[in-house]
Amino acid sequence: MCDQCRRAQSACICHWIRPVEHQVEVLFLQHPLEVNNAKNSARLLHLSLPHSRMTVGEKFDADELQHLLYDSSNERTCTVHPVLLYPDTSADHKVSLPPPWPEAADSSDHVYRLVVLDATWRKSRKMLYLNPMLQQLPRLPLADMPASHYAIRKAHKPDQLSSFEATCHALMQLENDADKYLPLLTAFDGFVAQQQAYRPETQV
Repeated sequence: MCDQCRRAQSACICHWIRPVEHQVEVLFLQHPLEVNNAKNSARLLHLSLPHSRMTVGEKFDADELQHLLYDSSNERTCTVHPVLLYPDTSADHKVSLPPPWPEAADSSDHVYRLVVLDATWRKSRKMLYLNPMLQQLPRLPLADMPASHYAIRKAHKPDQLSSFEATCHALMQLENDADKYLPLLTAFDGFVAQQQAYRPETQV
């Protein structure tokens, strides 16, 4: 097994890691069913984002979640602004907008922390409502997104993206810098092609 990507050496995906220096921190809350799913892409993105953290669970202890959302990861004390990457739905009537990007975005006094629920749509809804603290976060919905390249998993709508793609587009939006994350999306296409290659050929 590869110690880094936690896959069999024959299926290692570490060659698709593309480290990117990013201003917005990322917190992946990964559903337990995604941990050993070969089609899961969030760990690959986590390995490419040095200011990211991945924690596995469905219902989190309130104190633990408070720490994950708001505690500074820097040596200096700074104000953390967590923002949940989640669509606005008809059942949600009090969804607030993300706080404005701090004027000194590269200052250690303020930091955005993008919170990503890495799960299927159904499981992410369950995670949201099992953790009331997540429901109170400002929410960042993505709009007018391109069709997903995540051909290895079935989506109900063309604009339903993988955790990898959605997070990249959210970072582009928050940092107002699309070009920086294009190498990650190119690497994602390579990851998808690798997974597709493992599928048995259809017999004629």
